[in-house]
Amino acid sequence: MEKQLVLVTGMSGAGKTSAMNALADLGYNCIDNFPKELLNSLEKLMESDDPAYDRLALTASSQDYVDFMNFFDALSRPLQVIFVDASDEELLLRYRFTRRMHPLLLKNQASTFEEAIELERDSFKNLEENMKDTLHLDTTRLTPQALVNALKPYFKNPTEPEFAITFQSFGFKHGVPMDADEIIDVRFLPNPFYEPALKDLTGNDEKVYKYVMEREETREFSRRLKDYLDFVFEAYRSQNKNHIIVAIGCTGGQHRSVSVCNWLNEQYRKEYKTYCFHRDAVKEDEA
Repeated sequence: MEKQLVLVTGMSGAGKTSAMNALADLGYNCIDNFPKELLNSLEKLMESDDPAYDRLALTASSQDYVDFMNFFDALSRPLQVIFVDASDEELLLRYRFTRRMHPLLLKNQASTFEEAIELERDSFKNLEENMKDTLHLDTTRLTPQALVNALKPYFKNPTEPEFAITFQSFGFKHGVPMDADEIIDVRFLPNPFYEPALKDLTGNDEKVYKYVMEREETREFSRRLKDYLDFVFEAYRSQNKNHIIVAIGCTGGQHRSVSVCNWLNEQYRKEYKTYCFHRDAVKEDEA
């Protein structure tokens, strides 16, 4: 596996730490505020066979950026630089809201937040010629989650689990599954239980499945349900959730919920990794 190295820099308060958190979620070993004085020792670690350093991300301030770049240039290692920025107004607002101190204030290199922001921006302007292959991210209007989404196309986690969905049917009279993320109630659909020829069958049987799924109200419901779940699944994926349980319930968990559960599994199994489980679908002669 080719080693991947990322250097996160940019304006103080623009989101370097948030970017590092995002990279950590994407499988990177993130070391925040790594001292430039220890760069030589870092070289030995990067040359080792320790997989912890196969995907490494570091941060660099405006004052240390040149030292980090010179170090990695000397190693002739492929390096991706991320530059996070935000408007001066937003940076000032963030510092006042969090009551944190700007690094240049702590070092007595500026006397106000406004001056510190101006000085740091000027220092980066002088470095722009060395940032040709840099990924620039304006975080002025980005939430931490939006920042993760912005980085995902560039830094995919090779060990990230595949998004999986479990469709589970159940009967309300036997209790609601406690681990379900979404609960869909289908008790309003036509009930095969009242058909003598279907009563002792389940939604796994073709006769029951057709009875439930070919009704006009079921077709309309199915269309609306799929539109809803399409939105929900994509939203869960954007929140870095790897598994979701969708529980489909009817009265006994034998006919309607099983049929709809099987239909959903068929709809999504080519797009996602799916599992289909019928908790209460037991025929009378199996009980």
